[in-house]
Amino acid sequence: MVVGDFPIETDTLVVGAGPGGYVAAIRAAQLGQKVTIVEKATLGGVCLNVGCIPSKALISAGHRYENAKHSEDMGIFAENVTVDFSKVQEFKAGVVKKLTGGVEGLLKGNKIDIVRGEAYFVDANTIRVMDENSAQTYTFKNAIIATGSRPIEIPAFKYTKRVLDSTGALNLQELPKSIVVIGGGYIGTELGGAYASFGTKVTILEGADEILNGFEKQMSALVKRNLKKKGAEIITKALAKGVEETETGVTVSYEVKGEEQKVEADYVFVMVGRKPNTDELGLEQVGVEMTDRGVIKIDKQCRTNVSSIYAIGDVVEGPPLAHKASYEGKIAAEAIAGHPSEIDYLAIPAVVFSDPELASVGYSEKQAKDAGINITASKFPFAANGRALSLNQTDGFLKLITRKEDDIVIGAQIAGPNASDMIAELGLAIEAGMTAEDLAMTIHAHPTLGEITMEAAEVALGNPIHIIK
Repeated sequence: MVVGDFPIETDTLVVGAGPGGYVAAIRAAQLGQKVTIVEKATLGGVCLNVGCIPSKALISAGHRYENAKHSEDMGIFAENVTVDFSKVQEFKAGVVKKLTGGVEGLLKGNKIDIVRGEAYFVDANTIRVMDENSAQTYTFKNAIIATGSRPIEIPAFKYTKRVLDSTGALNLQELPKSIVVIGGGYIGTELGGAYASFGTKVTILEGADEILNGFEKQMSALVKRNLKKKGAEIITKALAKGVEETETGVTVSYEVKGEEQKVEADYVFVMVGRKPNTDELGLEQVGVEMTDRGVIKIDKQCRTNVSSIYAIGDVVEGPPLAHKASYEGKIAAEAIAGHPSEIDYLAIPAVVFSDPELASVGYSEKQAKDAGINITASKFPFAANGRALSLNQTDGFLKLITRKEDDIVIGAQIAGPNASDMIAELGLAIEAGMTAEDLAMTIHAHPTLGEITMEAAEVALGNPIHIIK
């Protein structure tokens, strides 16, 4: 301990101020704890600053541009539609600034002490926080690790001026004429789709059989078709081999069916997944158990094997989703306060802001069958919905998964406009143990996309109104 470094005491110390950490800190403060939150970068974490929020701003701007150019079906003709990409970036930055400022206001409003710097665990109740100029020791009764994750870097594709991770891809100041995206998961598909909407020539290289491998093929096929309509090329079963970089662009080499191919572009986006930020926290010397991949092991209350230390979000098992981290943050804070709260992932939604949007919650048809559950899978198309027709967005469907024995809703998948919003009702249905009849008998406003949920429930019950049985 340095001279004059007197420890500062706190009840709960949260490491990381992303959507897991700041939510955990606020919930802990609400429950009467004295809370300190430590953040080495920007409040809001990856999600608010260089992830979920800015990518959605870019996607929305891309849709505006696309709609301006292609609304002839509605009798709207526009000439010389142009993009000032620096203005697009200004809009995106404004959205981010409002939200990160809001997080700071929420933390201060809940009397949470915000500390800037890097945290390092000394023992099970002590942490050092260091910045460029100083170090300070904090003692705590309990700590919550919420340090998130970072993009995986491939050895053959080291990040440079033209080989970019998701952060770099979001912060380009000019609109590229062409890009290569390595990885057809949700990040690669979302950002590839956003740039394709602006007219950029996009090539997606995916190692698996399909893009968006976590979703049913019927769903990802719709996204694939729309990407191709925008001029994107999607190459599956492709192994990215290496990149040659010049001042003005890149040449990416890849292998398909044993043959090496090359593609030229302005930039290459590397989006092959994320790894947990657990390697520089001193967890080994405290004895916190982790897997070989650096994922922290936790129990049902987000507690590690060290009873005073909890972990949430991307540093623990499960998909790297902001809403999962926020949910776990509340559970950890409540567990620390002595509540019997436990994590239950029965209805955790997954969403891709592609074109059309994809959303899933609970069991898919395949997962239910693999689990030996006798189910009914009931589909209703967007094309038979009045609101979808009036929006001129009729691609897609909603599939409801119900248990045959009692018609209880156990899963749902949506591909279509506003799928990201529609999935919430189905998550609630699963959490509440509702039946198809409960959904069918709930009066949905007309004309809305939400009616599709009611219609799919009627299909499950065997009495659909707006499609022929």
